[in-house]
Amino acid sequence: MKKVILLFCLFSLLVMQYAMGQRKTRYKAIYQLNSDDDKTIRNTLRNIKNALEDPRLQTVTIELVAHGGGVTAFKKDHPYEELLQELKTRGVILVECENTMRERNISKEELFPFIKYTPSGNGELIIKQQEGWSYVHP
Repeated sequence: MKKVILLFCLFSLLVMQYAMGQRKTRYKAIYQLNSDDDKTIRNTLRNIKNALEDPRLQTVTIELVAHGGGVTAFKKDHPYEELLQELKTRGVILVECENTMRERNISKEELFPFIKYTPSGNGELIIKQQEGWSYVHP
């Protein structure tokens, strides 16, 4: 009987070790975009795409927060819709700062309809970092 219990304990230990090894690390990254420079916007979007394609980051959640000049990336009259749609399709959360919109007199109708909003871009960055998200700034 003792041998059966010992074998059961060893088997249970092996199963637990296997299960722990199979658990994937969940990564969370928040990117800040506060520039209206075309090169900076495109580089930021490319960097996000690169992170999504990194095989080591199999379970990654990414949020892009635009504020200040970064609102340019989300405006309908600029050429970023296709790039943003691709990222959104891959699960990237696209967020615009409402403070920036107020300060620049920008309405939601001027931005792509798939954008989400936060009261404060800086506040969003602070909260996400406190929650353990990695912070990335171009």
